Amino acid sequence: MSTDVRTGADGRARCAWVGDDPEYARYHDEEWGVALHGDRALFEKLSLEGFQAGLSWITILRKRPRFREVFAGFELDAVAAFGPDDVERLMMDAGMIRNRAKIEATISNARLVQQLDPGELDALMWSFAPASHRRPATFAEVPATTPASDAMSKALRKRGFRFVGPTTMYALMQSAGMVDDHVDGCWRTL
Repeated sequence: MSTDVRTGADGRARCAWVGDDPEYARYHDEEWGVALHGDRALFEKLSLEGFQAGLSWITILRKRPRFREVFAGFELDAVAAFGPDDVERLMMDAGMIRNRAKIEATISNARLVQQLDPGELDALMWSFAPASHRRPATFAEVPATTPASDAMSKALRKRGFRFVGPTTMYALMQSAGMVDDHVDGCWRTL
């Protein structure tokens, strides 16, 4: 078996990045690479991927329940209504990633999504999903960015979105199922 897959305690071969962490295994098995639609769901994913910049995804995954709590379930109208007092409240919350720029970007991005027609964020983001994508045989074949993630980043930045760089957008494309980067040998490829 390739070193790019690892067999878990349950006997399933998974992408090796999962390691032995049960939450990572659950996320890998149930969410990563599964098509995600809906403005609220994609806004949450966009926000969490932005918070992840410079950190490990497991850090964000473990804090996700708190993120959902303090960001009102990522309901667009609620987050868009956040003001300076909310920013300060979040900066004091030990359960959060206390990064002012990322907190303010999440609020600003909510306001931008709020200005779109219902379903427009979903349609915009999915418009960058490639028509075809070759599943990687190994992690060495998984890119950090692609022309599609570069284009998504550019389109979102042009609209005023923040923390939407090409690498962050490729991670979003992977996690939201716009591309499938489960490597050969992973049970999700069978």
